[in-house]
Amino acid sequence: MLRLMTCLSLAILSLSSALGDNWPQWRGPTATGVAPPGAYPAEFSDMENVAWKTKLPSRASSTPAVWGDSIFITGCIGLKDGVLCLDRSGRERWRVTFGKKAKGKHSAASGANSSPLTDGQRVFVYFKSGTIAALDFAGNVIWEDNLQDRFGKNTLWWDLGTSPVLAAGNVIVAVMQAGDSFLVALDAATGEMVWKEPRTFTCPEESDQSYTTPTVLTQNGHERIFVWGADHLTAHDAITGETLWVCDGFNPDNKEQWRSIASASVWNEIAVVCFGRGRNLCAVDLRDTIEPTKRFLWKRQGLGADVPTPVTHDGKAYLLEDGGKLYCIDIRTGKTLWTSTAPRGKGRFYASPILAGSRLYCASDRGIIVSGSADRSFSGATTNKMNEPIISTPIAVDNRLFVRGAKHLFCLGN
Repeated sequence: MLRLMTCLSLAILSLSSALGDNWPQWRGPTATGVAPPGAYPAEFSDMENVAWKTKLPSRASSTPAVWGDSIFITGCIGLKDGVLCLDRSGRERWRVTFGKKAKGKHSAASGANSSPLTDGQRVFVYFKSGTIAALDFAGNVIWEDNLQDRFGKNTLWWDLGTSPVLAAGNVIVAVMQAGDSFLVALDAATGEMVWKEPRTFTCPEESDQSYTTPTVLTQNGHERIFVWGADHLTAHDAITGETLWVCDGFNPDNKEQWRSIASASVWNEIAVVCFGRGRNLCAVDLRDTIEPTKRFLWKRQGLGADVPTPVTHDGKAYLLEDGGKLYCIDIRTGKTLWTSTAPRGKGRFYASPILAGSRLYCASDRGIIVSGSADRSFSGATTNKMNEPIISTPIAVDNRLFVRGAKHLFCLGN
């Protein structure tokens, strides 16, 4: 009996280890686009090196969230906002629908651009319609609200894209638009509002609109929320929402239509920020002790990304331009370490790059995923054809690459 129990315990531990890596939110466990360690596939297609693929009810830009043996995907189900749960073999466990969907305005977007979020017990979903909800892992709705019904209509020119984040036990949503803009914190367990912090700036036309996702860091034992958008980078206390500091200087000439799409990506309390419609790049020191006028470490013109959010890791920022050019930048100095270009004809890159193992993955709207080494000038590059458009950023967990195409969710890897 003792031997049997020991074997069972080892089997459970082995299964737990196999499922131990998670992808709980937009941009992964560290919100930097970096996957847990693993050996991820270098060559694949819609027919090669496919563990499984599952047909989805609709196309959407949101990325899956993975926790343990559950995969959560948002999209439109019929005419409603919906969330789908799959197991790790691609079989559907449940689907839940909410209110009427809001249609996507941009040809590459939908009413479900915001990625789901999970804390390991609940999954939180947010839609262009304003619906925000929490469900348990069995698909039961714990609470549901609508931020637009509660606080006013969405005034964005394009499709809502920010994803919720967790901080201090609350679900945090950034609403950055024309007119009244704010951060709001909802209790993760009940959905009750904990605080609402104004974040409205006077900006040129459309430059006050943002589609970015906040970043949460712990500094000196305190959780902080950092928000990029509306020509400003702001820091907030996670418990109260109080604005701790404001960094401006991103749009000194007051140019119109400098809306923000790519989120800030943080490494070692340094935020790498794309601004000016993808034509500028900078690094901002996030430490509490820095004077406001000294927060910029460097700025570069003529370099940046409009839609893809950079990867930040080990002192380097991997920047993917919308047209496919890839840069490796030293975060401390702003110096270009190397560049590479995706093969011509690969389309537009709306999806953000990810770093999984030693490889970068860059997915285009023509269904091409280009992958190469992150440490040797993108050497060993492969061109992988998935044969359906890809707008959603791939994710990587447990040696597997999960790719959401226009029709299917693919699980790639041996």
